[in-house]
Amino acid sequence: MLGRRKRSAGADQPVQPHDSPITVAEPGSGPWDAGQVDLESAAADRVDLGSLLVAGVEGLEVRLQADQETGAVTAVLLADADAGLELRAFAAPKSGGLWAELRREMTAEATRLGGTVDELDGEHGPQLRLQIPVTAPDGRRGVQSSRVAAVEGPRWLLRATFWGTAVDQMQPDTALEQALRKVVVVRGSEPMSPRQPLPLRLPPEASVAGSS
Repeated sequence: MLGRRKRSAGADQPVQPHDSPITVAEPGSGPWDAGQVDLESAAADRVDLGSLLVAGVEGLEVRLQADQETGAVTAVLLADADAGLELRAFAAPKSGGLWAELRREMTAEATRLGGTVDELDGEHGPQLRLQIPVTAPDGRRGVQSSRVAAVEGPRWLLRATFWGTAVDQMQPDTALEQALRKVVVVRGSEPMSPRQPLPLRLPPEASVAGSS
């Protein structure tokens, strides 16, 4: 499963989206494959992160997660004060079906950890709501909740992980759902193994406010 790959320790780097206004997508539109849009026009109101073009949405901060050892960007994070969305894109087989495999693997892993899994029917198809028991550094026990959706395109899979209040807020008009629908995935033509992460990069024009 994707979770078996090394998860970055993470250095969150804020990036500044373009100042141009974003048109809210209608429900059921994106995410888009690069072949479905005019890339020059799409990039005009989005942050170009290589394999992902991500639109700014009012009220959300766009951040990048990077591996502390290599500096490589591993994920895109969009967040407000109460909720967030992590975006990761992967190569997928032409035949599709990767998300069905991942749901089975994630369900098995969550069960092994003593958590619970609910399968939901969302705007983009089947989703998983995970509740995993965790222990804080001070010894207190709690539950880590998340909701995972995925969109499969031509030889790619975009995984979207929601947290905070977004776990239970599945309405299509929320800022995070709007941001997800505006994403454009640029798979490229190079051969890649299924489940291999699509490369992300920090845009040269972005302002960086440091790392944690």
